[in-house]
Amino acid sequence: MREAAQEFLDSLYDAQRAAATYDFLDEERFRWRYTPGPRGGLPLSDLDTSQRGHAMRLLESGLSDRGAATARSIIDLEPILRAIEEKAGRPGSQRRDPGRYWFAVFGDPSGDEPWAWRVGGHHLCLHFTVVDESTSVTPLFFGANPARVPAGEHEDLRVLAAEEDLARALLGSLSDDLRARAVVSPEAPSDILTTNAVRAEVAAVPVGLGRTALEAAPRRAFDDLVDHYQGRVRNPLVVDRDSLTFAWAGSAEVGKGHYYAIRGDTFLIEYDNTQDDANHVHTVWRDLRRDWGEDLLRKHYGNSH
Repeated sequence: MREAAQEFLDSLYDAQRAAATYDFLDEERFRWRYTPGPRGGLPLSDLDTSQRGHAMRLLESGLSDRGAATARSIIDLEPILRAIEEKAGRPGSQRRDPGRYWFAVFGDPSGDEPWAWRVGGHHLCLHFTVVDESTSVTPLFFGANPARVPAGEHEDLRVLAAEEDLARALLGSLSDDLRARAVVSPEAPSDILTTNAVRAEVAAVPVGLGRTALEAAPRRAFDDLVDHYQGRVRNPLVVDRDSLTFAWAGSAEVGKGHYYAIRGDTFLIEYDNTQDDANHVHTVWRDLRRDWGEDLLRKHYGNSH
């Protein structure tokens, strides 16, 4: 990761490098959103082919092969969404551009002090904080619009298919009694409840059904879902899964608005598919102890300073 970050920075001209870099303590490091619009850093549209290659290798240094492929697919949805919106006559379709993903590096990846990097754009937010030889991977956001491509060359493409299908498998594996405990509302919220807050308010997320209440088959389905989210990155940290719960809100019918959350005291996964007639997915993975590398920084500064 250090090598990829340094090679990316070394590939830039002076003005580009100035746009792409921040001090590690800059408040910009904590800014993130998943809606369209400009971010701090350097967009892919300002990079030549070689520089884009270095940028994408930085992205791939933190994500697993599957996670990196998903991130690229999210970016590749932008022209598809643009065509859909243009056909429907919706304003603002020019925002849907695969060049509008910004890369930023915070601090010096070649030094001994903590540093970080971020990739941000529509439906893609990656934040990696590096402290000594350890890495924080959250917050991490993947989204997809459309969730299922309705027509054209890529008809029926589903970029975040497993995020829905694995949760439905878990819900379907529950007995009636357990399902009644897991389904917390007949209505799904309009978005993930923690939005893009710097500090996720986990207490606002429904609790639902504890993993410890599950028998073997639904417990495997629960773990498969958690594994899928953690498998987006190369080195996920261990979480106490017996402390986690699963909650579902909204319809269980495919194509209808639905939401789910897996949460513990500090660990959180949220998924929402309600917008655009339930064809627009938002997912986020948070960890209150580990977001922004806070646990690593606390240990680093306690030991070193």
